[in-house]
Amino acid sequence: MEPTIILHTKDISIGYTNKKKSTTVASQVSVSLEKGKLTALIGANGIGKSTLLRTLIGIQSPLSGTVFLENKAIHSLDNLTLAQHLSVVLTDTLPPSNLTVFELIALGRQPYTNWIGKLSTEDIAKVNEAMELTQISHLADKRHFEISDGQLQIVLIARALAQDTPLIILDEPTTHLDLLHKVTLFKLLKKLTQETGKSILFSTHDIDMAIQLSDEMILMTPESVVQDQPCNLIMKGSFNTLFQDEHISFDAEKGKFVIKG
Repeated sequence: MEPTIILHTKDISIGYTNKKKSTTVASQVSVSLEKGKLTALIGANGIGKSTLLRTLIGIQSPLSGTVFLENKAIHSLDNLTLAQHLSVVLTDTLPPSNLTVFELIALGRQPYTNWIGKLSTEDIAKVNEAMELTQISHLADKRHFEISDGQLQIVLIARALAQDTPLIILDEPTTHLDLLHKVTLFKLLKKLTQETGKSILFSTHDIDMAIQLSDEMILMTPESVVQDQPCNLIMKGSFNTLFQDEHISFDAEKGKFVIKG
């Protein structure tokens, strides 16, 4: 059976333009995000992961080439259409408010509500379903500032689920979380792709964990951007080029990075 590709690019160049001068961060970038697959985006600090994410979600235009979301050029889609096909979870701090967890998740239904923003029976059902999938129904009436960082991160994922898009993109979702909450979050993302059939892409610094749990990985180095299954990237020695430091190496047998000396 042919895989269903939700988003794809072919040989795009990414970067930014400042005062009519273009700076290329990476070129010949070809990625594809498949229905029901969990994909991790990894690379050293400053390599351009955020630039790639911004380009994939349509906030930033590629310097050349096109990003296609469900076979339509992403820059041709209006904001409402985009919000019905793509949801984004950022690490930004939430603005001050008294919203409950239920109300915060319900914001994910904005692309579908009428002009006064009244929730329909279907909207409420989608919010409840998102809370059940992420196992946070017991937090529904809590104010969002009364819960832990780890719980809040899961609430934001539930909001993206309530938005009911085929693709969810997360920028560093495990930042500021302890090991237990990182593992919980990774396992939740894996479970969601399997149970909902959504495509999920997330950037992360937790590379060892991403190797264990991702279906695919997009690996950014100064030389190239490659996408493959973790086992194939290990076999090809792709992780050896990730960090330019003699004290950090990748142990292919253990499937993780080791520190020398």
